[in-house]
Amino acid sequence: MSRLDSMIRRLSAQRACLDALSGLIAHIPGPVLEIGLGNGRTYDHLRERLPGREILVFDRVLAAHPDCEPPPHLFYLGELEETLPRARERIGASAALAHADIGSGRSEQDRAVAALLARLLPALMRPGGLVVSDQELSAPEFRTEPLPDGVPSGRYFLYRCRAQGSF
Repeated sequence: MSRLDSMIRRLSAQRACLDALSGLIAHIPGPVLEIGLGNGRTYDHLRERLPGREILVFDRVLAAHPDCEPPPHLFYLGELEETLPRARERIGASAALAHADIGSGRSEQDRAVAALLARLLPALMRPGGLVVSDQELSAPEFRTEPLPDGVPSGRYFLYRCRAQGSF
């Protein structure tokens, strides 16, 4: 499969997951976490699908399209091991949804970031909150959930948070 076809499949799966989850969290209070802003496409999609919902955004650099930059008070600039604990101080364990788009295409690096995220993210999630990621996350607090129709297994990963973790 070409890299273009792979990207199209990834973006289609991402959109299908986010669209399905936007409806599933309608009854779950709390902010949304967007981990990996990139150029801001997914953040922009979440703003459109979840109007009025607070979206906290995390990335190492601000490189988004100007129309897709989050407000400064909702943007956490820096490494996840520093920014996620800072967000926990602000929101506690109240996030309804976390979307992590952290893949770099470098498997060793991606596994390390996924392990870090799996360790830190549960402390920000409310019980029953949903986590969707482009990388597999292994945390005892996460229960694997079925993907939306049309999303191939292994393309995206969906979890429901059972209990709150701690740092």
